[in-house]
Amino acid sequence: MDYDDMAWEISDRIADTWVKHLFDPDTFMAIGHFLLKHHDAHDAFKFKVLQAGAFNTALHMEFLQSRSAIIRFPLPGATMFPEEKLQNEVATIRFIGDQSPIPVPMVLHWAGKKESPLELAPFLMMEYIDHHSNMINVLKTPGRPLDERVSLNPDISKTGLETLYRGMANVIFSMSKLSKPKIGSLYQIDDFTWEVARRPLSLSMNELRNDAIDSADDCRRKFVARFLLRKLVRDETLKAQWIHPESDHGPFPIWCDDFRPGNVLVDADLNITGVFDWEFTYTAPIEFTYAPPLWLILEKPEYWRAGYDDWAAEYQKKLEIFLRATIDCEEEAIRKGRLAPENHRLSSAMRRSWESEDFWIMYAARDNFAFDFIFWTKIDVRFFGERSDNPHICDIWRERLDLLEPAEKDFIEKHADVKLREMEAGQILAWDPDENTLEYMKSMAKVEDRSMS
Repeated sequence: MDYDDMAWEISDRIADTWVKHLFDPDTFMAIGHFLLKHHDAHDAFKFKVLQAGAFNTALHMEFLQSRSAIIRFPLPGATMFPEEKLQNEVATIRFIGDQSPIPVPMVLHWAGKKESPLELAPFLMMEYIDHHSNMINVLKTPGRPLDERVSLNPDISKTGLETLYRGMANVIFSMSKLSKPKIGSLYQIDDFTWEVARRPLSLSMNELRNDAIDSADDCRRKFVARFLLRKLVRDETLKAQWIHPESDHGPFPIWCDDFRPGNVLVDADLNITGVFDWEFTYTAPIEFTYAPPLWLILEKPEYWRAGYDDWAAEYQKKLEIFLRATIDCEEEAIRKGRLAPENHRLSSAMRRSWESEDFWIMYAARDNFAFDFIFWTKIDVRFFGERSDNPHICDIWRERLDLLEPAEKDFIEKHADVKLREMEAGQILAWDPDENTLEYMKSMAKVEDRSMS
């Protein structure tokens, strides 16, 4: 599916207006005083914007003697469920910091909108992690315009790439050892106890959809693909082809939808000093962890200009380097007594996921925008058999209708008509922004009304 331009425009307008309000001198000053109060330090000498990302804006305060601190706010319009997301992230950061060697920021203070400076938004206050660079800046091709998508630097040294991959493999290996008996988001019970007590809040749940179809048949094709993917889970014969029975009922390791080089900090020697932005983290099916990471060559396959097959060929080259790095992590864990030699190896599971093409099932399950092309090109034939010669991808679904249950077909016909009417209406439908965004939208409307009167 393409991104929703109508909803995106509204989201951007809300977020941009809020950021302007955030940088108003009076607002900026109030945030600075608030940070000083809770950091309990009096030797601040610099307060500046640290980062304005897709979902959050972070401000950084430096001190002469004390450790620096940051305060981060979710962007209204860009972040759905901000209170829930923040609660999940705080629990996750503290869980990872307590249970693993992964370097995460120390949480100093956090609260909801009502307790924030000027009741701006939910906030997270953390210690600043010293670093030389963000890992993405080391990996990406230098000198490209900011509006171009990033790509892996073809001239990066072999030693540098191995060091970076080794650090990332260490983080993923450590995450694979943090598991719970249920799928969902973490909740902190006390200083040393965490349980899965909430729904898994994924990155895809945060993304807005409105005009998801181009026509009634396009809607039918997308519904057929999703019902068939569900069939892979519900049909025991099909499920046995890609899910091992021993992993079907847990334990379920933690998984972060947004774990990538852009959220990893490194020192001058390319060692990882910190990993941040854990907001879309939850315990997930172990097959998510078994799939090798998508970011090895930075660009996603659906944006690769030369096509999926060429992407896979380039990815395969870097995957071999990453798997060797993962094996090194496993061998070190064995030497230190943290992994039994006979235990199941993550490196082996990743290789098997790639070679069996289970990798593509995991990608389709996690990414609603890439889902359709991946399903019809990588998953359909593998599980549901050959198709007629050279069918157009838009017509493949017709050959698969007989695989659906009568109730599923009825559902498709009913909702294809509904979705078509929504598309023709050409307006935002079923967008349910969070309470904070709604409040800010109302305040925006009041300001606009005053400016017009």
